[in-house]
Amino acid sequence: MHILAFLLLFQTPADPLFETVSKLDTELFGAYNTCNLEKFGSLLADDLEFHHDVTGLSTGKQSTVEAVKANICGKVHRDLAPGTLRVYPLNHYGAVETGIHFFCSAKLDKCPEGSGAGRFTTIWQNKDGEWKATRIISYDHCNGCSTMKGPEFRK
Repeated sequence: MHILAFLLLFQTPADPLFETVSKLDTELFGAYNTCNLEKFGSLLADDLEFHHDVTGLSTGKQSTVEAVKANICGKVHRDLAPGTLRVYPLNHYGAVETGIHFFCSAKLDKCPEGSGAGRFTTIWQNKDGEWKATRIISYDHCNGCSTMKGPEFRK
């Protein structure tokens, strides 16, 4: 009985901010994976800045939606690397999200070992209860280097 009391003493409730941002990430990339461009765009701020280590800076929601339509739809699938999602509050603004994700053929339901990998940082703004991604940074991409064990994916 003492062990149960000890475990209950150190249990912490789920972090509501983490839960919110995790859900946003799932919605954003669920839309990305299924090419639901309306839903994808609805989670992006009009003045979005998308920084990519290979393609550079893209500004505005519409240019990002068009890039996904042209380069991702039917071609690429994204999976979040298990255990890598981190969420930090940005007081009076929203949150910052970081993690590692895997990319593979859109024909696959889940990215296998050896998929491409990269890191990401997303700044989410909560304005009057509506969350939008305002800045996205996608970097440190590596093709065929994932070990699927995160957080470090390079061999």
